[in-house]
Amino acid sequence: MIFNNLAVRTSFLARGVLSPASSVRCFAAMPTVRPASPEFSSGPCKKRPGYSLSSLPTRNLGRSHRSKVGKSTLKHAIEETKRILKVPEDYLVGIVPASDTGAYEMAMWNVLGERDVDICHWESFGKGWFGDAVSHLKLRDTVTVNEHTADYGHLPDLSKVNSDNDVCFTFNGTTSGVRVPDGCGFIADDRKGLTLCDATSACFAMDMPWEKLDITTYSWQKVLGGEGAHGVLILSPRAVERLESFVPENRPLPKIFRMTKKGKIDAALFTGATINTPSMIAVEDYIDALQWADSLGGVDALIKRSQDNLAVIDGFVQQNDWIDFLAVDSATRSSTSVCCTLKLDSSQIKKFASLLEEEGVAFDIGGYRDAPPSIRIWCGSTVETSDVEKLMPWLTWAYETSQEEAVAA
Repeated sequence: MIFNNLAVRTSFLARGVLSPASSVRCFAAMPTVRPASPEFSSGPCKKRPGYSLSSLPTRNLGRSHRSKVGKSTLKHAIEETKRILKVPEDYLVGIVPASDTGAYEMAMWNVLGERDVDICHWESFGKGWFGDAVSHLKLRDTVTVNEHTADYGHLPDLSKVNSDNDVCFTFNGTTSGVRVPDGCGFIADDRKGLTLCDATSACFAMDMPWEKLDITTYSWQKVLGGEGAHGVLILSPRAVERLESFVPENRPLPKIFRMTKKGKIDAALFTGATINTPSMIAVEDYIDALQWADSLGGVDALIKRSQDNLAVIDGFVQQNDWIDFLAVDSATRSSTSVCCTLKLDSSQIKKFASLLEEEGVAFDIGGYRDAPPSIRIWCGSTVETSDVEKLMPWLTWAYETSQEEAVAA
């Protein structure tokens, strides 16, 4: 039990109802106002404000995704994605299997190996792409693979990236809270290689410099709070040219990775056809999120919402010396996956997160398993700034309570 009234605690202690250890939480004043929504998970992420499953159209239930209504729904999702994200007209957008992971590996397996590769990583997922490149694609058997890496909280020296090479990177490190600089200035406009950008926790919350991005992937279960299992793949004309001119030797491609037919891009994949069967209710859910985004003013409004959320945490960090950002440079600090270190050990941080979950205040905010001991608060565009504000006093309560329980143990 939790007792926050000192008189009540003292009376219970005197009567032997409580032991000092069991009543320790009474020292930390529990806030009285909770966030309206406790969903701060970094994936799958919070649904949009006002979301209702019953509001989704059922026109595609029990129908083939290849039916007229199915294809038109998929095509509409693609067209609205291009419009709201301000994707250039000559770029292609397709819906593919297996979330962002499937989309990014689809790109890697198709285009890498034509020239040397620079892979930049500073957290778990980028490190995974490097591992795929050298251990599974075995690119070092045929080309040079340069690794640019840094510890959690930092970016590697991106000035060392060679734009004559293909360049693989994450736009935003979901597990470290560190993103690339605005504008991606480390990528040359006159580059010879392709850029492969994992933007799963950046699209719809950060400004995407499309002129720098040849292949971009994301999952709608991040910033838009959609459902899992589907990825989105965005190709520039340069990426299409590579797909039509380069066929990797001795590299079998599974069916779900194939983007060309008879040496040409399979245009149907980018106009409403899909490689395998998608969940049409998940597609309707995505369209619902796109409509919500459009009603706010499009991607610019979504970016502002995420930045406003980060600003709340930034102010809180500046006022409290027991919490800090994992990202050391404010210029490259994520506004979506906000990672913070605490002056607590790893077991106390786990207790900190569990206290907030037990109180129904914040779900799933423990740091990623490969990251340093930390918390991770999702501040993407579907999260209300008022909820982030209401969460802040609870962080203080959880910190103080975690400390007191450790002392009493």
